[in-house]
Amino acid sequence: MTPDATTVVAGIPIPSTSPVFLAVVGLHVLVALVCVVAGAVAMLSPKRSGRHPTFGTIYYWSLVAVFVSATALSVGRWADDYHLFVLAVMALAAATLGRTARRRRWSGWVRLHITSMGLSYVLLLTAFYVDNGKNLPLWQELPQIAYWLLPAAVGLPLIIQALFRHPLVHRQR
Repeated sequence: MTPDATTVVAGIPIPSTSPVFLAVVGLHVLVALVCVVAGAVAMLSPKRSGRHPTFGTIYYWSLVAVFVSATALSVGRWADDYHLFVLAVMALAAATLGRTARRRRWSGWVRLHITSMGLSYVLLLTAFYVDNGKNLPLWQELPQIAYWLLPAAVGLPLIIQALFRHPLVHRQR
């Protein structure tokens, strides 16, 4: 592959013309969209049986698929994409910690679950914006550091708010 071999899809340049690479990118985009939607539904749903755990499970397993596809894509372009692999590792590690804390009911599991799952979502969005921000309307006008910081600037206050407002956090004190 030559350095300038690029495929443009929906105005976004993909740095390859390899059908295998493009297929993995397509899968990656699909599972990432499922992950983003499922995570949002889980976060916005009442925290009881039904929607929250169902969409939380969909979020977790689609995040696993995002991690696997991100790993494959990063390995193929390590010098350019290793930072995306690091973000994928951190997102999956945070989600696994939050899911395990909930499933095993560790001491303080509610705070750990909220914080870890929220951070995994922030890291997922950070990876998206770091990789694609330069090609998105409005975002392309921002300095590159904004792609790294804005998801956390929005997400961390929401996580903190959830920690203060969630009734189960108050019961664990």
